[in-house]
Amino acid sequence: MGPIGIFDSGYGGLTVFREIVGKLPQYDYVYLGDNARVPYGTRSFETVYAFTRECVEQLFSMGCHLVVLACNTASAKALRTIQQHDLPQCPDLRKVLGVIRPTTEVIGRYTQTRHVGVLATSGTVKSASYSIEIRKFFPDISVYQQACPLWVPLVENNELDSAGAAYFVQADVNRLLRQSPRIDTIILACTHYPLLLPLIQRFVPPHIRILAQGELVALSLADYLSRHPEVEQQCTTGGNVTFYTTDSAADFEEKAARFYGSPVTASETKLLL
Repeated sequence: MGPIGIFDSGYGGLTVFREIVGKLPQYDYVYLGDNARVPYGTRSFETVYAFTRECVEQLFSMGCHLVVLACNTASAKALRTIQQHDLPQCPDLRKVLGVIRPTTEVIGRYTQTRHVGVLATSGTVKSASYSIEIRKFFPDISVYQQACPLWVPLVENNELDSAGAAYFVQADVNRLLRQSPRIDTIILACTHYPLLLPLIQRFVPPHIRILAQGELVALSLADYLSRHPEVEQQCTTGGNVTFYTTDSAADFEEKAARFYGSPVTASETKLLL
């Protein structure tokens, strides 16, 4: 038995993690941020897969049997290969889940016009993961994507209220909405973007619903554990939360509180290369 592992390339996954802990506070958790190698969004599929696999193996070594990739880029570029190639070679029961499917499998409940917009990193957009996954569940939904390459740096540098942030958010939102006047639902397909939500709402018409992923992922995880008792029984229930980073713990603690919503204490860890 062991904790549930939560992985992200940096800080953004903390916006999902806080929702998971809020929904399922009884479990033990280990959060690992690969801050030393962020960002993942601009890297190749091969590199993202290699980095993600190393971090998943690190969480396995810490006793986690279940790992959630709280990162859209890792979910888009690495999850399928890990599930199909790496997990079958594991000697015991281990599972890795992502954040894309929990969003795409319920999107049909939110859109009336069946026109959905996706705001994401360049890597997630290029992967077409949201278009592919939504089409599997809802073939009648049209998906429009817009890459927002500067949004993550704006969040990481705490420039949420700057004139530059407003300029780039407005420009990218307008580019998305110009693709279809019928868009009635927008997915924030990057875990950093909830911190920009007040700014995004300034430039999105009020009739358009904006979906952040945290709550949807937390609900999906709760449902998954209820449907898979063989996995749930492997998860310890002490309510303990531990944070690790591949970079400076002091730097992580300083920035992580903005994403997690409360102060955190972190430790540095070396990856098992």
